[in-house]
Amino acid sequence: MDDVRHVLVLPDRDAAEEVAETLADHFEVPDEPRLVRDALAGEDDAEDAQWLVVVEDPEGRLDAVALDEFVAGWDGWREAH
Repeated sequence: MDDVRHVLVLPDRDAAEEVAETLADHFEVPDEPRLVRDALAGEDDAEDAQWLVVVEDPEGRLDAVALDEFVAGWDGWREAH
C-alpha cells in the first residue's frame, strides 16, 4: 500500500496548532503532525494565509470521514489526495 498523507486545512495558525495538539487524543497518529503555512496566491499579508496540518498515515488506518468531522470543528477541512 502506498503511504497516505492527510492534509488538514485550517483558517489560521491558532486553529492549526490546536488541531495538531489534540489530534493524538482522538486518533492514533504514528508521527507528530507538521504545521505548514500556505500563503494564498498573490497575497503578501500573513493574515491571508491558510495553515495546513500534515498527518502521515503510512498504514492508511485513519478514517477520512472522522478526520473531516474532527477538523470541521475548527472551520477546517481535509484535502483529498
